[in-house]
Amino acid sequence: MAEQKLTFCRICENQCGLKLTVEGERIVHVEPDTEHVASRGFACNKGLTLENVRASPDRVTTPLKKVDGRFEPIGWPQALDEIGARLRAIRARHGDDAVGLYFGNPISFSLLMPMLITGFAQGLNTAKVFTTGSLDCNNKFLVGKHMYGSPMALTFPDVDATQFLLIIGGNPAISKMSFINLPDPVRRLEAIVQRGGRVVHLNPRRTETAKAVGEQVFIRPDTDVFFLLAFLQEVIARDGIRRDVVEAHMNGFDAVAALVAPWTPEKQAEVTGVPAATLRELVTACLAADGAALYGSTGINQGSNGSTAFWLLEVINAVTGNLDRRGGALMGRGIVDYAKATANADAKVFRSRIGNTPSFLGALPTALLADEILVPGPDQVRAMFVISGNPLITGTNSARMAQAFGELELRVSIDLVRNETAELADYILPGTHFTERPDLPFSFFTFSGLMPEPWIQYTGRMVAPPGEARDESWILARLARACGAPLFGSRLLQAVLDAGELARRLPFVGPRLKALPDRVFDLILRVAKLGGTRGLSKFPHGKRLPHNGGNNYLGQRVITASGKVELAPAALLALAAARLPRSHEQALGTRDELRLITRRERYTHNSWAHNDAAFVKGRRHTNYLYMHPDDAARLGIADGAPARVESAAGALEVPVALSADLMPGAVALPHGWGHQAATGLSVASKTRGVNANLLAADGPDAIEPLSGMAQFNGIAVRISAVAAATATRAAS
Repeated sequence: MAEQKLTFCRICENQCGLKLTVEGERIVHVEPDTEHVASRGFACNKGLTLENVRASPDRVTTPLKKVDGRFEPIGWPQALDEIGARLRAIRARHGDDAVGLYFGNPISFSLLMPMLITGFAQGLNTAKVFTTGSLDCNNKFLVGKHMYGSPMALTFPDVDATQFLLIIGGNPAISKMSFINLPDPVRRLEAIVQRGGRVVHLNPRRTETAKAVGEQVFIRPDTDVFFLLAFLQEVIARDGIRRDVVEAHMNGFDAVAALVAPWTPEKQAEVTGVPAATLRELVTACLAADGAALYGSTGINQGSNGSTAFWLLEVINAVTGNLDRRGGALMGRGIVDYAKATANADAKVFRSRIGNTPSFLGALPTALLADEILVPGPDQVRAMFVISGNPLITGTNSARMAQAFGELELRVSIDLVRNETAELADYILPGTHFTERPDLPFSFFTFSGLMPEPWIQYTGRMVAPPGEARDESWILARLARACGAPLFGSRLLQAVLDAGELARRLPFVGPRLKALPDRVFDLILRVAKLGGTRGLSKFPHGKRLPHNGGNNYLGQRVITASGKVELAPAALLALAAARLPRSHEQALGTRDELRLITRRERYTHNSWAHNDAAFVKGRRHTNYLYMHPDDAARLGIADGAPARVESAAGALEVPVALSADLMPGAVALPHGWGHQAATGLSVASKTRGVNANLLAADGPDAIEPLSGMAQFNGIAVRISAVAAATATRAAS
């Protein structure tokens, strides 16, 4: 008999409410939850087709071991025993730091898993942890740490009250809004315009969002930092500073004012392509608005100066009086003060043997992973655990990453399918789809309530995992025991977890004892006085919580040593001084060169959506290099014709699609493709797309030094037509 069940999605920060129709252990229908307290009937195509991923015939449902180049099913006891024995031997021969861990999305959007993965790394006593943060967002955590006192002190625009919103390098219609829980973002942006406000998009491409709502301002790729320098300079020149707020609640204004003083609107126009008059008009609109906010996403994060650019954006919001103000930029409050709890999260800094590069937030830059594996020497990585990730596609210089993984002595992948990285594994351990485990909203807890409309919801397990698939918390606890690496380095905790697992097997105790995730969630909710999981279950569509408001952060919750917002942290001033002159000189010298940006499309999501036949049918069987018609005509490349794209890091061939949505000089290539070697993906392996990250450089000289961020946007490229004979050979 069919049963209706309510849950929320865990693909991105939006975590939209979903209504599932379940028959037995099958999800036969998925629709938006029209009564959900935040999403109100909105969900994207990827959330609504979740069963295509969960029930894929390619799903790994039993532990697999590679034997003579082929995967063979084995039992959990054998898999755990063999992995444990091999890892113990590697640690004995080469030391703890010979073991590496990588984890990615979408498991990062489940509340418990990032904590347990950290605990597993601590049990292994390894510093070789790599995450997707250094690929897309570490710059925001870095700025939060230095300006506000904690890497998890993160602001977000008060979209439902603002009168002026400048979106830099974002495309909410497709990617939603990173670091803000904002279901149905286009509707929320349209409401700004309907109440007489403005939405402005600063981007090298007229995005799907810009087509739907607001105004477009084109900017050359990877020059956002110069626009923001001049924007702040113009604000100061106009005396648009809320000096009463700055003097009462902020330090360092004079230092940041001195930094931006030379960067006039005319100077930025030389490299950004944004006319000085346009910049001045935007400053006028920002200062005149009753609530304004600048918001930046991956377009600036993944540039060569992502940390400096995001810092300047935050300073602008702060000094114009729009920080901690309705309609401006708010500092959220979770049930617990997560920012305060993580204030010292980066206190222990260690360094990679590659370039003496420092860690950030307990992890090393993923752009160093291939070097950590390939470069001989003490602490060379010999074994890797990859948890819900695919670094062979998502990492920089992907060809070299594949070479590196081929050199490892032990490779263990915990995932749903045999993706490109899992294809090289010695063991694949089958994990769970998010509908197969309980959860609480990630955005509310981990990021201290980045929600214009705060809410919380408990979801139980909707269906049982297929076959021998197991919850990742169970897998990590069992791996920790097998590897002699107790979670969080605590033998007592490991003993308690092991005892709990034994108790769950007892016929009279087991049915009454909740699994580990539910026990943790119940404790969190009881501490938060929300009645535990049973109490929250009374709100199946989610429970509304008090609005984050405004006027409750400055002078009250700032956790820097001074108790004030630090506008000019020494580390960020030094970073700007070291990089800006050279970056400006390079931008001036390369104004006539083509620059590559990446993009996400409606039917793709990073590297894992292409195994759904509905998402890659027809023209969608490949990605395309999008070019402005004028650039294509100058290079003699026709619409649909193949082109060769070369960067300093690599080269690829891809068909061209002409698009006037790009400004001349900018080209765009969707990322996450290149599945031809993933034979375990029966649909994706037959697509013809290419991996954009073949063009992104790796190594210590290719990253921003403080955040460890790699560059994916604004890469200098050379593009040429491919001869017909060459294209025919490549296609065959």
